[in-house]
Amino acid sequence: MANRMILNETSYFGAGAISEIVTEAKARGFKKALIVTDKDLIKFNVAKKVTDLLDKASLAYEIFDEVKANPTVDIVKSGVETFKNAGADYLIAIGGGSPIDTAKGIGIIINNPEFSDVVSLEGVAETKKPCVPIIAVPTTAGTAAEVTINYVITDTEKKRKFVCVDPHDIPVVAIVDSDMMSSMPKGLTASTGMDALTHAIEGYTTLAAWELTDMMHLKAIEIISRSLRAACDNDPKGREDMALGQYVAGMGFSNVGLGVVHGMAHPLGAFYDTPHGIANAVLLPYVMEYNAEYTGEKFRDIAKAMGVEGTESMSQEEYRKAAVDAVKQLSKDVGIPEKLHEIGVKEEDLQALAESAFADVCTGGNPRPCTVESILELYKTAF
Repeated sequence: MANRMILNETSYFGAGAISEIVTEAKARGFKKALIVTDKDLIKFNVAKKVTDLLDKASLAYEIFDEVKANPTVDIVKSGVETFKNAGADYLIAIGGGSPIDTAKGIGIIINNPEFSDVVSLEGVAETKKPCVPIIAVPTTAGTAAEVTINYVITDTEKKRKFVCVDPHDIPVVAIVDSDMMSSMPKGLTASTGMDALTHAIEGYTTLAAWELTDMMHLKAIEIISRSLRAACDNDPKGREDMALGQYVAGMGFSNVGLGVVHGMAHPLGAFYDTPHGIANAVLLPYVMEYNAEYTGEKFRDIAKAMGVEGTESMSQEEYRKAAVDAVKQLSKDVGIPEKLHEIGVKEEDLQALAESAFADVCTGGNPRPCTVESILELYKTAF
């Protein structure tokens, strides 16, 4: 069996890296950008850091700022029409996972119009052409959407989120600039950071994991565990390390998949508009306990990467507990709730949530087999 790796053509890292947007746009002969972002990033002048550079370089652009958390089918369709009307030839996505995911959907449909209904992109759609070129500029350290071949869209009619997996959607350029993340409030820093940790842990334990991605995921766990607390305190070094750690996690999981934490988190976003990182963070320890017996010695590696001392002398039971406890402590330290009822989940919805989670594309990668019944029990335990 061949193991596939897909990464960006070019990525830039470090404070001030956004200046390279001009370099790349000119080198690639781009004429006009559609900037995909949200109203808050316009309001708080985060997107302005990019538009000022474009203005100074006399590079044309229009702005599409209709993106919301958990972007919907209708938002993607609106973005497609805006792109066409603007006469743009490339996309600049500024924001967290939502703007970047929206840009991926727009870019795919522009070059593959047979998927204009958006919902037909669910799963592994057989698109024929690469999407419109995307320069992705993350403003959160969590989703790693700038380096993945995945994006998630919400179908409000059916009250569900669906995952699209498509090598044609990966941004050609990623600009990972910690300065673009400096205005993130503590709560968002915490939730997106725990999303990144979930990516790394699920990517390390998923069924498709292999040596190259294991290396990435363990390093990501190490970086995130040592830097998230500092990033929540807006420490510049913590911000910069988190920007790197979440990207490294994205390099890995994009190529091997995830597990039932994400399978269970997606319905929470569709039902309650729960922030994705918070949903993952609440669920992660419970799913780790569920998976423990199916992960060999990997929890020893996770515990060690998270800074737990003495793992080599621990019994299997001890190091598995140590890994889960380390995740729980990090969540607690950055202010993540412990139970689903604390974030608005309703007990009467658990059966429907379990059925949706079982059908999610991420669930199939979980190291321990899942059924609707076992997922329902996990929801009940976490409730």
